[in-house]
Amino acid sequence: MIRVLVVEDSATVRDRLQQALTADPSIEVAGVAETGHAAVELARTLRPDVITMDIMLPGLNGLAATEHIMAHCPTPILVVSSSDNRSEALTTCAALAAGAVDALDKPTGDTPDDVWDSRLRSAVRVVSKVAVITHPRAKLTALRPPPAPQGPVGGVVGKAIGRQHLIAIGASTGGPGAVVDLLRAVPAGVGVPILLVQHIGAPFAASYVEWLGGQVPHRVTCATDGEPLLPGRVSVAPADHHLVVRDGRMRLNDGPERHSCRPSVDVLFESIAAEYPGAATGCLLTGMGRDGATGLLAMRRVGCRTFAQDEASCVVYGMPREAVLLDAVDEVHPPAEIGRRLALVRSP
Repeated sequence: MIRVLVVEDSATVRDRLQQALTADPSIEVAGVAETGHAAVELARTLRPDVITMDIMLPGLNGLAATEHIMAHCPTPILVVSSSDNRSEALTTCAALAAGAVDALDKPTGDTPDDVWDSRLRSAVRVVSKVAVITHPRAKLTALRPPPAPQGPVGGVVGKAIGRQHLIAIGASTGGPGAVVDLLRAVPAGVGVPILLVQHIGAPFAASYVEWLGGQVPHRVTCATDGEPLLPGRVSVAPADHHLVVRDGRMRLNDGPERHSCRPSVDVLFESIAAEYPGAATGCLLTGMGRDGATGLLAMRRVGCRTFAQDEASCVVYGMPREAVLLDAVDEVHPPAEIGRRLALVRSP
């Protein structure tokens, strides 16, 4: 039985969530909260398996409640918010960086009720399987030294990064926070293009690009088809399109999903291996599943530099683990340490 705490201040939406969840006999609504303060207290006392979290709450908002819960009683959180409200969508991205596992757009009337209800139940089942980690946020970040890197794997020691044409990053569950930590450690003048595939719900993809641009010292844009690779810019794969590189330009396509993903990290990494053998760097961060592992292996086999996030700092040690098992990784580090290593990259 999956025990869910529903956090929502609208009575109409709250009733909808409860009805949709209890239609599945394997899901129980263990409690209901209408405010952020109530959510924090019930998370502590009820110890639910999953929390569905509204963002716009009276008093303590959903972001602040998420931060508190992930610092003091870590619980898998599914944010249920509106993507068509810019402020709410940006705050949702911040909640994902604070430790929320996933986000689902509130019902808008454009989707049949039974389809949205099924999406909610499916998302709750997936989120319930994530063994979340504590996110103490800023109050402890400044007091603790960064985790010690695990260092090289596969027998590679002290391999210089040298001159590279580009940096590519792939991330999924837990990625928003990890990507910020990594990119903040990379100086704005690194001088090479940075391409990013982040698995995130399509309704929030555009807001994620805007939010990320406000968190890191780089210009962040949504990748467009045919655009040249520009040094110093972070280009993010758009929703529902694979991002590849060809002839020095970014190309988008709507090819088949890989590992149920589009955009797929594997698709990007494999195109880079073919286009820039020995002259690119790949980074695979936290995420569920195995997307990116074989692509990272393809990069390493042609002499590219490869990094994976360490298990201790991952929200989900899935994608990086698969890459390590495939011997696709030169070095394993927390995101900030990967960023410090990328600071050594120089353009050709």
